[in-house]
This record gives sequence, C-alpha cells and structure tokens, in this order.
Amino acid sequence: MYEDTYCEDITCFMGGVEKRNPGEAEFIAAVREVAESVFPYIEEHPQYRKARILERMTEPDRIISFRVTWEDDEGNIRVNRGFRVQFNNSIGPYKGGLRFHPTVNLSILKFLGFEQTFKNSLTGLPMGGAKGGSNFNPKGKSDREIMRFCQAYMTELQHYIGENTDVPAGDIGVGAREISYLFGQYKRLRNEWTGTITGKGLSYGGSLIRKEATGYGCVYFTKLMLEERQDSLAGKRVAISGSGNVAIYAAKKALELGATVVTMSDSSGFIYDESGINEEKLETVIQLKEVERARISKYVESYPEATFHEGQRPWSVKADVAMPCATQNELNLSEAKALVANGVLAVAEGANMPTDADAVEYFLEHKILFAPAKAANAGGVAVSGLEQSQNSLRVSWSREEVDDRLKAIMADIHTNCVKYGKEDADGSFVNYLKGANIAGFIKVADSMLAYGAV
Repeated sequence: MYEDTYCEDITCFMGGVEKRNPGEAEFIAAVREVAESVFPYIEEHPQYRKARILERMTEPDRIISFRVTWEDDEGNIRVNRGFRVQFNNSIGPYKGGLRFHPTVNLSILKFLGFEQTFKNSLTGLPMGGAKGGSNFNPKGKSDREIMRFCQAYMTELQHYIGENTDVPAGDIGVGAREISYLFGQYKRLRNEWTGTITGKGLSYGGSLIRKEATGYGCVYFTKLMLEERQDSLAGKRVAISGSGNVAIYAAKKALELGATVVTMSDSSGFIYDESGINEEKLETVIQLKEVERARISKYVESYPEATFHEGQRPWSVKADVAMPCATQNELNLSEAKALVANGVLAVAEGANMPTDADAVEYFLEHKILFAPAKAANAGGVAVSGLEQSQNSLRVSWSREEVDDRLKAIMADIHTNCVKYGKEDADGSFVNYLKGANIAGFIKVADSMLAYGAV
C-alpha cells in the first residue's frame, strides 16, 4: 500500500498522492512540480526520508468546509459553500488569501494552500500556509449583497482564525471592499481589534504599498534574475497579461526601471502597443479597469495606433520578458514555444501557477530564466506579513521603509533560489523552479523534524 511503504521514486510517490486525492488535478499538478525538484534532494538527506516529511507536507493539517447562508436584495435565501484549508503551520500562523469565485473547489484551494506554504517559507517571515474562500460570485452583486455574504461567511470562519492561529487576506474576488466587510464582522463578533486579516484599509491597520506589492516584487525578482546574468531590465520589451492590481503595478515598476511594456489583457483579449504603454497610457488602463469597469479593448479608442486581439493571450508578440499576471494555466506549451522563438529571455509568474507544466519544462530545456510564482509573486504575502508586524507593534511604517523591506525580502528569496538552483558544470544556469522548491522545503522540513511525529 502507498501509505505503508516509503516510495523510492516519483512514480510511486505520486501514485499515492493521486490515490489519496482522486480527481483533484490542480492539487496533484502542484505536488508533482514540487516533488520533481525536492525528491532528489531528499534522497541525499535521509533524515527527511526517514521522517516521511514530503508525505506529511502533502496532507493539510485540516480542511474546514461550511455552509454560508445569506439573503439577496429580493429577499431570496441563497446558499454557498465556504472553505478554509489550513495546510501547514510549522513556521508560523497559517497565512493565505480568501478567493470568492464560482470555480472555487477543494482541489484549487489545496493547490493554493500547498503553494502558499513554500512561498511563505521563502519570504523568511514566520508564516505558515493556508487558503480559503467560497464558490460565491461577487460579479453582478450589489454592495449590500456582498456585505451580507461576507458577514455570513465570517460568522463561521471566525471560529478557526486569529492573529496567532490563522491570518487570511484577499485573493481573486476579495478586494478592499470585501476585506472591510470581513474584518468588520470579525471585530464585531470577537469584540477585539487584532491584525487577524491583512489587506486592510490604511485607516484601520493596513500597510502602505500592500496593493502594489505583488507586482513590484515580481519586477524586483525579474531585475535580479537578469543581473545574475550580467544583464539589465532597462530597455527590455515586457509582455504582461492581466489588468488587475498585479499587472498594473508590475507595469508601473517595469516602466520606472526603464523597460517598455507592450501588452496588457483581460478575459476578452489583449492589447498590443508597439510604441509602449507609458505612464500616461497606463493611467488610461487604470481608469478603464478600476473606475469604468470596462473591457480593455476600449484602450484602442484612446490610442488607435495600438491593436486589440480578441479572445487571445499576449504570448505571440516579440518580447524580452514575459510576466503572466492574470490567472492559473494561462500560458501553455504552444505559447511557450512562440515566446522562445521570439527571443524571450525571462518569464516571471505574477499570478499563481499561470504556466502549465509542459510550458515550464520547455522554458527550462531552453535555458530561459523562469521564476515560479512561489518566488516571483511572494511580494504580496511578504507585505501582508509586514502588515501583521505593524499591527502587533501598533506602528505604521512609511512607504519607503516598507518598499525597502520588500526589496530586501525579494533579494533574499533570489539568493536562496540561486544557492539551490545552480545547474550545469560551471553553475552558469540557475533553475529557479528547483531552487525555490528546495529552499522553501528546507525551512518547513527542518521545523517539522524538530517537532517530532506531529
């Protein structure tokens, strides 16, 4: 039986994972990606093998599922399902976002919680891994409906979270509005003000540059990868997908550092502006997406020299750097081949696992600098961790201080990825996927070893 014997190879190990998690494709893919990097390292360090650390890491500490009952504006009773997957708290309280989207299911949340464990470990901050959410769809709902849903969701979730237990944040479908309603209900029910949720507004305990952090961090990491090769981000053409917070602030920071951003997108297609989306044009994108809630196709009305490509993703254009910042599985093998053929030098994941496994393998085979999400988009959770620290200390750091700390965290992540990811006889190529997985694994694994069989 898989669970009774130690597996000597990946095939056996993954067979056990698939048997225990039938039909959970997203979670199984996330485990496979980590296992392929970490398994050889474990074979060289028998203390991890003997303690069955990887097997233990792939089992969440607990999974909480609950009914969320709320009333819409017409007085109809509505029912959704809520979740919280508390994956691993070996190095600190559980930490990870809440996602409200109709596609939310257990497989997706387990995949995200498993990834979060490694991502949080890489930041060097004392944060465990978790994820949660609901199949509730905020689109088309009134503010009052969203408020009632958030209050109903938190009424149940509050039993399982706390500043020393589990600290949720936002994710897809959970922005500033939803965080406000969730935190307000938590405060009301618990009669306490603690930093139990991050991503809060600046007037009630939030951190400066939290909104920008994921995009900024992704660009900082890309800059470091290129500098490791004695290259620079300045002058590079950057293709970005998405037009939410991550994409917008990745574009903003890339422009600041001298790059030329040529694409952005939404679910309807992508815009290509060969002359570059400069600061003024980026403000147009922000106006369209955050104020007007319009499709990005309207960009070409203001800038007719640009083109809109309906129903397509931006990976067919010529670019030096690609930053998928929209959603998971948005960059496949054929698109990876197009990017390589067009001379891409680096790919940095701003979204959570936006590159499918075949595409990742192709990038690595062709020695493309590939920054996995657990490293490249760790800036968001890093600043969430800094928000926790500010709440605990009852202080507020300046924008410059938070940004300096973010840069230092991303630099430390890069250093650890290089340490464990160097390949080729002369160490000239860094496999950042391998480096991130091993570096993230070691800190959690050593903590688990120290605790004994728990």
